[in-house]
Amino acid sequence: MNGPTAAPSASLRLLGVAVDVYKKVFTNPALSPPNPVRRSGFDIDVTVESVCAEARDVVSLTLRRPGGQRLPAWRPGSHLDVFLPSGRQRQYSLCGDPHDLSRYRIAVRRLSDGGGGSTEMHSLAPGDALRIRGPRNAFTFVETAPAYLFVAAGIGITPILPMARAAGDRGQLVYLGRSRDTMPFLGELPRGAEIRPDDESGTPDIAAILATAPPGAAVYVCGPPPVLQTAQRAFFALNPTGSLHTERFSAPPIVDGREFDLTLAASGKHVRVAATESALDAIRRIHPDAVFSCRQGFCGTCKTPVLAGDIDHRDRTLTDAERPGHMLPCVSRSAGGPLVLDL
Repeated sequence: MNGPTAAPSASLRLLGVAVDVYKKVFTNPALSPPNPVRRSGFDIDVTVESVCAEARDVVSLTLRRPGGQRLPAWRPGSHLDVFLPSGRQRQYSLCGDPHDLSRYRIAVRRLSDGGGGSTEMHSLAPGDALRIRGPRNAFTFVETAPAYLFVAAGIGITPILPMARAAGDRGQLVYLGRSRDTMPFLGELPRGAEIRPDDESGTPDIAAILATAPPGAAVYVCGPPPVLQTAQRAFFALNPTGSLHTERFSAPPIVDGREFDLTLAASGKHVRVAATESALDAIRRIHPDAVFSCRQGFCGTCKTPVLAGDIDHRDRTLTDAERPGHMLPCVSRSAGGPLVLDL
């Protein structure tokens, strides 16, 4: 009995060690040369070919390989990890033509409270070098739906635009924004798209927009949290045979949060995490250089060793082998009592 049960346990331990080494070495662009990355495309060195103003505080950047080689194929909804000269890592949706693999296009809205990444992206110029990783897809476009409704709000147009083009006559796009001058790519929308700026059409009725989707339609929504939350509450009562697909560009709201204390072991500093804030935000009050990217618990950039305490894991990334001693502070919290982090 002992022999057959001991081997799988040892294998799992070895697998956990291997995964940890892989993530520490081969997913760190400073330590690894450009090479295939498991489940996440490739690490690639690219050059900024062009920077174009698309709307107020929005620029698009076209990226190419220095030698002109083809880039990896991608499907609508895909995004890139972009490693900036400062060391920041950010994620941006691909919004160009999936059939043109000579270049990638992304778009970035400048955010005053975005941690500096968007400001740095806006400072890039043609000829600047970047490292990218991907493409990856967490917002999959279902190609076989009988009909589509796309609802894009603001910069949420970036993953939606290639989808709406791919859907062709089966799709309807409703594009929301504060005003036309804040809405990028107005000149690239598919025929029949509805443009509804708030200053012309008033506050959008998301439920009423969703109600226009045919039965069984695939509905894609990308935008700020209030739009997504309304869509998630209303959709299935309106279209029980349809499917709802959402993507957000901001941190999710804290649900059932409780206050707890964090200790950063390297400095001995303590910080109180409020019930409505993430552990990452609390850490950055005293450790502003703490790395992060997605703020949603799927990229793993902010993975942090935990030396003591019980963790309430709310991420979608860590393996079972990693969870006892690590957390993603962008979403995960204390399960009760203080936590001590190896920071």
